Amino acid sequence: MYLIDSCVWIDWLRRRRTPSTEKLDIWLDKGLARLLPVIVQELLHGARGERELAILRQRFSELPCLPVTLETHLIAGELYARCRWRGITIRSPHDCLIAASAVEHGVPLLTRDRDFLAIAEIEPRLALLGLD
Repeated sequence: MYLIDSCVWIDWLRRRRTPSTEKLDIWLDKGLARLLPVIVQELLHGARGERELAILRQRFSELPCLPVTLETHLIAGELYARCRWRGITIRSPHDCLIAASAVEHGVPLLTRDRDFLAIAEIEPRLALLGLD
């Protein structure tokens, strides 16, 4: 299994051919791509109208999500605080939730978002792929 960050999904939706979107295509075919509810939320933010919103909602409602619990949110909050204590500013607390979920489930995160490199400095169990 692989957790796919919103930036990779956005490239995939825009049909951008990158090493990450090529991996995503393979993992979708094999049923290995996973989402989080917060990633679905981020993807819906980008809808440019009602029709596109409905299409995105249906497409991403059908894909498997990793479970997120209160414990996941506690870990994410702690991770954000640990980054801040070390002088690392994470632009979105959602990224700490995504990182915490990947660590909690022991799955690598496919992303292009460089903030995750900083998070991985604080949480070495975060396995990153992509960053192409």
